[in-house]
Amino acid sequence: MTDAGAGFALTHAYETERLRLRPFSAADFEAVYAMQSDPDITRYLYWDPRSGSEARAALEVKIASTALRAEGEWVFLAAELKETGELVVDTVLKWLSAEHRTAEIGFIAHPAHHGRGYTTEAARELLRIAFEELGSHRVVGHTEARNVASARVMEKLGMRREAHLVENEWVKGGWQSELIYAILDREWRAGRG
Repeated sequence: MTDAGAGFALTHAYETERLRLRPFSAADFEAVYAMQSDPDITRYLYWDPRSGSEARAALEVKIASTALRAEGEWVFLAAELKETGELVVDTVLKWLSAEHRTAEIGFIAHPAHHGRGYTTEAARELLRIAFEELGSHRVVGHTEARNVASARVMEKLGMRREAHLVENEWVKGGWQSELIYAILDREWRAGRG
């Protein structure tokens, strides 16, 4: 297990059965734009569909975010199909607390690749990285309560729903509710066996 204060650096790609999780590059613009400009995807996020220039700026942040050196930092990984190189899921790992050894995962699936299990497969690898490489004790995830697909992914990962915060945030001109999921390192390890 990694020292809880050591952080994490993305130094290579990670492979799962069908996917390769790797750092983002400028070549990912079209896929990132397809995800970030789609109103069906962004309806449950904090931001509205993004323009090309907004998506390009967001991609620059993703490209630069390859290490967790301090609490509050993010690492973004592009999950691509090993067979074709198509980017299918935008994933993120955030270091929430060194003292409490807590991390957060997040994901956005490309609209052309919904319903194929890619998001669950990519997020499962994020959990492995969080527990085995970052040394997390607890990993959380949250979603807007109406985002059934996101909640389903976290449940498939073995994460338990710990809270349903009712109308806890004012987002895009209306009250939104939030579901909070979590899993502990020992639960994750037991689920792998």
